[in-house]
Amino acid sequence: MQELTIDNLEKCFHEASHQEKKYVGILIQMQGFPRPEVIINENENFDAKFAYYKKAYNEDLTLKTFNGIKIIGFTYGDSFESLEKDLV
Repeated sequence: MQELTIDNLEKCFHEASHQEKKYVGILIQMQGFPRPEVIINENENFDAKFAYYKKAYNEDLTLKTFNGIKIIGFTYGDSFESLEKDLV
């Protein structure tokens, strides 16, 4: 398992794009919610979504505006099932 940093998230998006994968899945833990949330980003949105994550999240993947939200996992793949296998 790779270290959860903004740099490794960037590498994940870069590798997914380079390998022409369909999706990047992000697992987000939110304070007050019993289970994490899975966000699925499509290939066409990779650049814009990573730009958002880089702007909105700290180096340790906590949300800059509220530390009760944190990215706790990420992966890429060509199906929802492959993302679910890696994240859930």
